[in-house]
Amino acid sequence: MLLAMLYHLLADLVVFIHLVFIFFAVLGALLILKFRRILWLHLPAFFWAVWIEFSGGICPLTPLENWLRIRGGQGGYSGDFVETYLMPVLYPRGLTRNAQVVLGLLVIMINLAIYGFIFFNLKRKDAERERKH
Repeated sequence: MLLAMLYHLLADLVVFIHLVFIFFAVLGALLILKFRRILWLHLPAFFWAVWIEFSGGICPLTPLENWLRIRGGQGGYSGDFVETYLMPVLYPRGLTRNAQVVLGLLVIMINLAIYGFIFFNLKRKDAERERKH
């Protein structure tokens, strides 16, 4: 009973980590405005998220969560994390290949906008600094 509860808690922790990773991949570039070195963590996360969506792959966290749930006496699920947790909220009919491509494009567009803002903001600040000297 205690071991089953531990597996259940670990599976929930994996879900939480998965959600944090997704938010970081999509919006983590905003952190660069305050913490510039985050760029080196965000870019790999961003590229991984885009690659998973475009390739139709499944993040390794999904099988890990399923394994933990099965070990804890719960049922796993078929499909991937996005299909199971996010798609019912965004798209009631489930994950399709086209929806994955759209999600990948959305991640790219959001991050291009954020990085564009950061780049032009930094250029403006550099120009202001040069005018002062």
